[in-house]
Amino acid sequence: MKLKVAGAQIAVTGDINSNVAAITRGLAYAEGECADILITPEGSLSGYSPEFDRTEAESALEHITALAAKKRIGLALGTCYFENDDHCYNQVRFYGPDGQYLGFHSKTLTCGTMTAVPQGEINDYAVTPLRTYQFEGCTVGALICNDMWANPACTPQDDSHLAHQLSDMGTQVLFHAVNGGRDGTEWAGLIWQFHESNLRIRARAGNLWVVTVDSAEPVNLPCSAPSGVINPEGAWACRVPDQGEQFFAHSIEIP
Repeated sequence: MKLKVAGAQIAVTGDINSNVAAITRGLAYAEGECADILITPEGSLSGYSPEFDRTEAESALEHITALAAKKRIGLALGTCYFENDDHCYNQVRFYGPDGQYLGFHSKTLTCGTMTAVPQGEINDYAVTPLRTYQFEGCTVGALICNDMWANPACTPQDDSHLAHQLSDMGTQVLFHAVNGGRDGTEWAGLIWQFHESNLRIRARAGNLWVVTVDSAEPVNLPCSAPSGVINPEGAWACRVPDQGEQFFAHSIEIP
């Protein structure tokens, strides 16, 4: 079977209306490419923060999911969101082309300081167990940013090799939503190399297709990680320029 995936490397901001407009452009592109599913970056709807207007985020989610269903496009939607348990989760939310909600992956290797009592987003987001989802006959999974590479500078937890775990669970296509920091320095370039090498090595180690998108904010600097599609041999099948708003689409052959 074939699964046509699309990705939106868009600027993720604290303005939900601006984020909705960017995701809408991504959906228009995906529709034009006859894509089955669109992935957006980490926090792309709410903004990458646990501090957002819940009512506004819920309304925006309803709008985007209805629009995607109207266009018959599935979603791997990056957003922060408060569930019914009143906990905030940094999520990738999966929706089928008919708008059916399939469930969410929560960021598992949340970032924090390497101190005895870690500080940072590790204290902001709740975590749920790793799982897979059925999308149009394909087994898919998701990871969020640091879940993939477990940066040793900001991962108080052990690297649990989540990509390999998903592979063992039968995942064929892994959707990866990113929102990494960048400042245009040589150090940012080194982090870029770390991100790309992890993406390629872990795709190959798990025999996985990886569809990955980073936030383009700020648009005047290169992203923190490349956006595109990596095949199970660890090679780029599709890749977009490393700066600014970019979209891509690629057909994946599923055995």
